[in-house]
Amino acid sequence: MFDATTDDDRGQVGIGTLIVFIAMVLVAAIAAGVLINTAGFLQTQAEATGQESTSQVSDRIQIVSQSGNVTDNTVDELNFVVAKAPGSGFIDLNQTTIEFLGSDGQETIQVEDLNTSVENILGADDDVLTDSSDRALVTVDVEGDDLPDYSALAEGDRMSVTFTTGSGATTTAEIRVPTTLTNDQTSVRL
Repeated sequence: MFDATTDDDRGQVGIGTLIVFIAMVLVAAIAAGVLINTAGFLQTQAEATGQESTSQVSDRIQIVSQSGNVTDNTVDELNFVVAKAPGSGFIDLNQTTIEFLGSDGQETIQVEDLNTSVENILGADDDVLTDSSDRALVTVDVEGDDLPDYSALAEGDRMSVTFTTGSGATTTAEIRVPTTLTNDQTSVRL
């Protein structure tokens, strides 16, 4: 049975074993803390990325109507009535850029840099669209200081206009000037 003369089968007991055991527990605790901190950091980063992606998709401008002022059988001023698209957060029009692409080339301008200002038509305050019923009028002088490289749009001209909000969401509209403009017209739907 039990032979008292042999020490080979006995476990090691003592202060040394206790120190090694405590050291292993401390190392495991530190490793667990690092893993928990890393997981928390990754979760925060994933949430921020998700919010940015959602904003880029949903925080869009909706173009309600587009028209132009007619002078001497050309369109010299573009008028856009804009609203926030369904599901969008607040949209600050002053952080929005407009890109124009037409026969006179490509030009991009910040809304806050327009010589003709934004007019808050319905509900909008300080050029910020906060509700789906808010409306603002954005006016662009085609052949003036707003688009210095452009000339007035002639009959049958086309232009692509892209609004990009501060979050990066884009809305594109195609402008088509009617093939016939008369001297009696002061404005035209585009």
